[in-house]
Amino acid sequence: MKLISVAAVADNGVIGDDDEVPWHLPEDKQQYRERVADHPTIYGRRTYEMFDEPPGSAYIVLSRTEREYDRENAYHAESVDDAAEIAESLGADRAYVLGGAGIYDLFQPHLDGMVLTRVPGEYEGDTRYPEFDEDDWRLAETDEYANFTVETWERRDGDGTA
Repeated sequence: MKLISVAAVADNGVIGDDDEVPWHLPEDKQQYRERVADHPTIYGRRTYEMFDEPPGSAYIVLSRTEREYDRENAYHAESVDDAAEIAESLGADRAYVLGGAGIYDLFQPHLDGMVLTRVPGEYEGDTRYPEFDEDDWRLAETDEYANFTVETWERRDGDGTA
């Protein structure tokens, strides 16, 4: 089962400001929702609670405390391994990690892939995507849109291949 993070990232690494995205890109939001629609998605509790309608087929919420959720397809996870096991138990071949910053950071060493929307410009913000060593990754695909670019990254194996 693959773990893939999905995030929109400004040139200066910003992904959010005060629990909001500091740009308005409807086309990115559409491609993002379509990408994850048929797969489980993994969130931190605060990020999950920000969504009126979270994207994904099931919602795995990583939180230190057990909680009940209003949706029957929402599951509590206590760790990265627990989240991956839940996704696998749902028959998934992949799960998408959707944030926030602490969750991205926690999952970074475990990711098989990243789909990063590159938002041109620098934005004010209090939340950043974690830095990663590009030597550990291979840029597999780049899709150009009018106001942003979507990069698909694959983790390299220990021998330098993806």
